[in-house]
Amino acid sequence: MKRNLMVLMGFLLALLISTSAYAFGEGRGHGGKMDGRMFMLEGFKKLNLTADQKAKLEALKEECKKETLPLKEQMMAKRTELRTLWLEDNPNAEKIKAAQKEMSLLRDQMMDKMTTFRLLAHALLTPEQKAEVKNFCQKNFDREKGSWKGKDKGKMKGKDNK
Repeated sequence: MKRNLMVLMGFLLALLISTSAYAFGEGRGHGGKMDGRMFMLEGFKKLNLTADQKAKLEALKEECKKETLPLKEQMMAKRTELRTLWLEDNPNAEKIKAAQKEMSLLRDQMMDKMTTFRLLAHALLTPEQKAEVKNFCQKNFDREKGSWKGKDKGKMKGKDNK
């Protein structure tokens, strides 16, 4: 049961990440469309969500985005601070360690919010949909590599990677 829950959580995390990536638009730092995002969305479409489920999931997603945006902004600011600290002629170890601890706290808060979202999203699914999620994850997640399977998933398109 615990293993199944972890697989489901992985799927929902991937879904959350893929929808977040989708919100940023095409090519943001990846040189074009990411096939992995579309791969996950195709798996999600197989759930045949009702209009009510879609509306509730969308509301959950928006709430999660609203709650995590300030954390993302703080993390970006902390990342910039860390870069600046590392670029000093004589980097101060204590300042760097303190900034890294603050980054870890922000990351933990972000993960807590995302876990809450995934649990609430999971609660909206019917037993049949949960079974479909489990089936999708078992067929499409490569445990050895720790990544999602899929044709050209996540690869950049271009001259060298056709």
